[in-house]
Amino acid sequence: MTTGQIAAQIETTFRQEHGKVLAVLIATLGDFALAEDALQDALIAALEQWKQDGVPRNPGAWITTIAKRKAIERIRRDSNFTRNQQVILDSLKGDEDDEEEEMETIPDERLKLMFTCCHPSLNLDAQVALTLRTLGGLSTHEIARAFLIPPTTMAQRLARARTKIRDAGIPYRVPPAELLPQRLDALLTVIYLIFNEGYVATSGDMLIRHELCSEAIRLCRILVELLPDKPISAEARGLLALMLLHDSRRDARVNGNGELVVLEDQDRAKWDHDRINEGTAILDYALRLLNPGPYQVQAAISAVHARAETAQKTDWAQIVELYQTLFQMTASPVVEVNRAVAMAMAGNPQAGLRILHHLKLEMEEFFPFHVAHADLLRRTNQREAAADAYERALELCQNNLEHAYLRRKLDELA
Repeated sequence: MTTGQIAAQIETTFRQEHGKVLAVLIATLGDFALAEDALQDALIAALEQWKQDGVPRNPGAWITTIAKRKAIERIRRDSNFTRNQQVILDSLKGDEDDEEEEMETIPDERLKLMFTCCHPSLNLDAQVALTLRTLGGLSTHEIARAFLIPPTTMAQRLARARTKIRDAGIPYRVPPAELLPQRLDALLTVIYLIFNEGYVATSGDMLIRHELCSEAIRLCRILVELLPDKPISAEARGLLALMLLHDSRRDARVNGNGELVVLEDQDRAKWDHDRINEGTAILDYALRLLNPGPYQVQAAISAVHARAETAQKTDWAQIVELYQTLFQMTASPVVEVNRAVAMAMAGNPQAGLRILHHLKLEMEEFFPFHVAHADLLRRTNQREAAADAYERALELCQNNLEHAYLRRKLDELA
């Protein structure tokens, strides 16, 4: 294999195995920074060794084992050697006896890491950001975009969160059932953001990062299993239903030419109806628990789309009502953008444009706002204003498939 092919294999492995490998390293080392540094060292070693020996049968387990060796080297080189480091070193030396077995498999420590990152002693933004970085494998830049803050600010926030976990001795474990509610809001937010980054990648040549969508759904399934079968679990079930319903459209969102296909133009025969059935069943169960929340409402909106045989038969009036309910729960301007689009699709584009007009200053840097604004202006035949809105959306867009789609819409106006 060439160096380029090896590098591509390592990148794929990193995307697929990052959360699992890092969770094992943090569980062993008890130090976020040391674990991340050791993982980077192991990736460099993989670039060198895989070129000579080929890619191992279990690349994730191989990287985990090599990362532990690199951690030993780093600890030994540390001039400020501490008693805690000696404990870690002794533990790592013990692991070397099981090295052959470890090359084949690694334990799944991700749920413990989720709860560690989402400890209530950290503020919510720090919990979400740290879990996205460690478990989701998102870059600092990607997380910063999700929070609408500069990457340097996000880097500082991540560093402070890691330090607090270390200095406060936050336990690395799944908490008992009675403590789960303290962590639930952050966990659900984390899972949702991981899924969103997978569903529409912030940047790059792919619209969908399948491994992130699958990972978010997997983590949410585990969380639902952990939670008691009581009203407290309703929102976790609502989120799982929402992700399954969204993910059911995966194969219809890009055509054979690799171009983005928006919801109203999708071939609904390509939708995964098993996922739709599972998602709607989970949503129905969640609603029967009588503890409504934003994820359940969003899942209900997605279910309305899923039930429509064609885009023209979509019950947009019901979707408008659901967005109104969602806005009452969240007061989010993002929800208002979606409500404006739904109102336009329900036959009242001018009302939708009035909502967007009031949001314009607040949402100036929000890419989807300008996409929605351009679309509504186009539908009302305000061609020049629509072109300006498409131009602004293109300035903010970093995903190449979305960029190409917007360029096509702009060209159509011309």
